[in-house]
Amino acid sequence: MPLPQPDDLTSLVLRTDFGDDSAWDAVRAALDVAGDHPHATYVSELRFAGREVRALVDEETAADEGDRIGEVFLADATTMNDPGHPLLAVDLSGEPGRTFRVPARWFPDISANLSIANMDFAEYADAADGSGTFHGFDEG
Repeated sequence: MPLPQPDDLTSLVLRTDFGDDSAWDAVRAALDVAGDHPHATYVSELRFAGREVRALVDEETAADEGDRIGEVFLADATTMNDPGHPLLAVDLSGEPGRTFRVPARWFPDISANLSIANMDFAEYADAADGSGTFHGFDEG
């Protein structure tokens, strides 16, 4: 079964950790307040509980070409427990399985640029720090 597809230019935020509903509410609130416009399509379905990156990549690869999405943002245990709510960004097309973390404050910019193909996943992943987290582009 293919991953759900957003009906608009938002990015798919997929919940994979179901240990704390209030943490999920906090993640959504942090993402919503980070931008001026909606940037996320939230999916909270138990079939994705604990789903690993490789399984998501395989599922998307098996889907019909017209049903595929380019990337997904996972709300996993790290996202739920870290105060910055860093989502795990997963590339599903260019370099399937490549990941980086994106704190909630950076999510709207990344979502918007990926949605309109202004930038690609690799540009953000390449700019991630040694911990694999994107903290913006170094301008100097």
